[in-house]
Amino acid sequence: MSVQNVIEVKDVWKSFKTVQAVKGISLNIPKGQFVALLGPNGAGKTTLVEMIEGIQKPDRGDITIMGKHWKGNEDELHRIIGLSLQETRFIDKLRVTETLQLFASFFNLGKKRVDEIIDLIGLEDKSRSYVVNLSGGQRQRLAIGISLINSPAILLLDEPTTGLDPNARREIWDILMNLKKMSETSMILTTHYMDEAEKLCDHIIILDNGVILREGTLDQLLVKSRTLDDLFVSLTGRRIYE
Repeated sequence: MSVQNVIEVKDVWKSFKTVQAVKGISLNIPKGQFVALLGPNGAGKTTLVEMIEGIQKPDRGDITIMGKHWKGNEDELHRIIGLSLQETRFIDKLRVTETLQLFASFFNLGKKRVDEIIDLIGLEDKSRSYVVNLSGGQRQRLAIGISLINSPAILLLDEPTTGLDPNARREIWDILMNLKKMSETSMILTTHYMDEAEKLCDHIIILDNGVILREGTLDQLLVKSRTLDDLFVSLTGRRIYE
């Protein structure tokens, strides 16, 4: 593994019965890089991310995290990865602070780290509120906070702003942009929002039918296309949400 790359995926294949979900994908993610995975439903994004996070095993190919394979290193790798899914369920009758304290205890972390996270996600005025009383955007900020509780080297976010109003989406963006300034965390973001990928990510990967169609910085991708959406349509023949 290269010193700079925290994730290396080499010629990875994965199928489910008659469906070939991932077809020979290779990619490298350097330390501190924010990467967007763009693709319509069924493109292979979720399967690829699940293999990176150790939930699925490739049929063929090789994946290393910080130079290590999942087999035999599960406990160590789980401690350096943060996850936030599109929908996260919490215990409604716990307060925000109590919820964060619960997850902090899994990593032997105390009140200091909980206070840092509450400040990072901007929920100081809601710290004593029950989770059931939070808005959708506030719940998602809490989910992001939980994913960051262990100061992960790698953050995996699955459509974190889907269904949120524009203001709530921008609050999530602010958290992630502040994270990028403050740390060397690498991030993989799956999203259906082109503007989200443009705003947050250094590197953009467009997938469809289990293969990478194009990847690069925004400037590299838009050499011959006016917008990211135009490029996506030209490559796939459809809009990202189809």
